[in-house]
Amino acid sequence: MTVRVGIIGTGVMGADHARLLSGAVSGAALTAVFDLDRQRAAAVAESVGWARALADPFELIGDEEVDAVVVASSDPTHEAFVLAGIAAGKPVLCEKPLAPTAEGCLRILDAEAAYGAKLVTVGFMRRYDPGYVAMKTVLESGEIGAALLLHCVHRNRSAQAGQPSANIITNSAVHDIDVTRWLLHEEIVAATVHRPRPARIAGGTQDPQLLVLETASGALADIEVFVNAGYGYDVRCELVGEEGSVALDTPPATELRRAGVAGRALPGDWRPRFAEAYRRELQDWVDGLHKKPTLGGADAWDGYAATAIAQVCVAALETGTRQEVSLADQPDLYKR
Repeated sequence: MTVRVGIIGTGVMGADHARLLSGAVSGAALTAVFDLDRQRAAAVAESVGWARALADPFELIGDEEVDAVVVASSDPTHEAFVLAGIAAGKPVLCEKPLAPTAEGCLRILDAEAAYGAKLVTVGFMRRYDPGYVAMKTVLESGEIGAALLLHCVHRNRSAQAGQPSANIITNSAVHDIDVTRWLLHEEIVAATVHRPRPARIAGGTQDPQLLVLETASGALADIEVFVNAGYGYDVRCELVGEEGSVALDTPPATELRRAGVAGRALPGDWRPRFAEAYRRELQDWVDGLHKKPTLGGADAWDGYAATAIAQVCVAALETGTRQEVSLADQPDLYKR
């Protein structure tokens, strides 16, 4: 059986998902798309050849020729579309955030718990990146002992000048928040956010920022987020254990040696860096719909936890104080 997928939102992420589902992911077919920009939706549908561009997102969710839905629309729309997917009994892969607020995420958790089964996956694709997977494998093997420190770097070439400083956390650092929970397999219990001198190009935004997260076992994770770093997209991570460390760097494609310099090119944004992670994420999601063994991506609880912790980090940024994290009681459906 082929899983027939509909995509809501055909911007940068939605168009990439459409391309992958149409040629790089087995067991799936893209059958319908929706976007507020009808011309953009029509262009994506035409590029696939057999997908339909529908005029209403809820019509897409209820369509008989759509078995599962990818939500890649603007952040404020996620909650309504995910809830509609649950009501229709259809699996949903939702790009982060699951919802912009913890309260919205909790409404999704309640709906899924009432349905009685997990239908929602949240698009934290770094869980599928070969480098991060290798780091997790090393930690779980016991080779470096118990985790003590996690150092994360998240740098973009440039970002919108003057954007709210909170966006640095909710749009960028949230990936590292999820990686911390997933990699260390424990909850974050407190957060502090430091404000170094902002870059001139940031236009009033507090950029960079340094987040320090405390975990339940006492390990610390620091996250440097700098979205106007100027030189390229650069994601790195080092995990320090009691008996060693393991580090992830930007994968080197080729190295150029010229005029007395040896170096490598950096990607301009996240798409080339995490292209394989996105493909693996979609394939794993589709395999799960076929009842095949999967790695298991982020579920709705993970989506809620990431949003809730990001909100706590925003409070720490705005107050300049350490903030404790208090998550809701975890429903039985999500207990591992």
